[in-house]
Amino acid sequence: MEEGLLRKNLALIKSVADRAGVEIILAFKSFAMWRSFPIFREYIDHSTASSVYEARLALEEFGSKAHTYSPAYTEADFPEIMRCSSHITFNSLSQFHRFYPVVVAEGSGISCGIRINPEYSEVETELYNPCAPGTRFGVMADPLPEELPVGIEGFHCHCHCESSSYELEHTLEHLEGKFSRWFSQIKWLNLGGGHLMTRKDYDVEHLVRLLQGLKGRYSHLQIILEPGSAFTWQTGVLSSEIVDIVENRGIRTAILNVSFTCHMPDCLEMPYQPAVRGAEMGDAGPYVYRLGGNSCLSGDYMGLWSFDHELQIGERIVFEDMIHYTTVKTNMFNGIHHPAIAMWTKEGKAEVFKQFSYEDYRGRMS
Repeated sequence: MEEGLLRKNLALIKSVADRAGVEIILAFKSFAMWRSFPIFREYIDHSTASSVYEARLALEEFGSKAHTYSPAYTEADFPEIMRCSSHITFNSLSQFHRFYPVVVAEGSGISCGIRINPEYSEVETELYNPCAPGTRFGVMADPLPEELPVGIEGFHCHCHCESSSYELEHTLEHLEGKFSRWFSQIKWLNLGGGHLMTRKDYDVEHLVRLLQGLKGRYSHLQIILEPGSAFTWQTGVLSSEIVDIVENRGIRTAILNVSFTCHMPDCLEMPYQPAVRGAEMGDAGPYVYRLGGNSCLSGDYMGLWSFDHELQIGERIVFEDMIHYTTVKTNMFNGIHHPAIAMWTKEGKAEVFKQFSYEDYRGRMS
């Protein structure tokens, strides 16, 4: 990760929050590199968690209690969730009725809310579409009583993924059309994540106007956004090395010392491919290679890439924009060594946050 690029994103996000009069918080599900949290705290105050561990990380490392949402809480986890949270969103009315009495008995002042489902999303990949038919996420408008149950102070809506401000505009039309009649009964509205405001083609001014308009229509509501990718978009790379080159039926594969299934699972889970420095996607160039990982999974490879030269063993291959949704989703399949995690500071120094060892693998296996 490059500190200068991170600060550039953070400054833009803070500007949006300040101008629009909303709060923007960090979603740990995309990025949880806690050694960088002191930098984040210069720009934002809170984070969002989806589990006991993320909530504890918010309190102990980010330094403030979490806005917590989980599809389902358990009796075993809920006391720790309460200790570490300022806001708790419930996925269903049954979960709310089950656990809200515990919140009241604790007397902790936690603000509770319910996740709502506007039945609208422009996310095309079903794996990442929280409003797909049969979804397990959120309460639709029909089951909600005209008078909300005592204790529901907020609505949480999440139906975006790397989306534009215009998709948010469409979402707000559906959200307000279905749920605005309850807005007078709540204190906050969380618009979830997926607002990729740091992408170059994102219309930031349109986003600010949208949020200002929403605040103008419902001035009593605290508006919250909790993007993940936007904070660390284009801020860091995964650097690998070619360890072998093999050829089979005319396909040459450069085998790397990293793994797609272990270190870049989004490349296999959904149609996502990062840019490769010095290469073009496809087979139009003079030197075409498939990039292969070093696990024994047959499908541990990514696409075809065209280079302007013959690749060599020992050559470095750099994957761009591999900070968000990478370190949080890695695994140790095959016991494959994890890449070290580091930051280029604004002073131009390499600060290594973590180097992995056999003990990390051994500790996870028993």
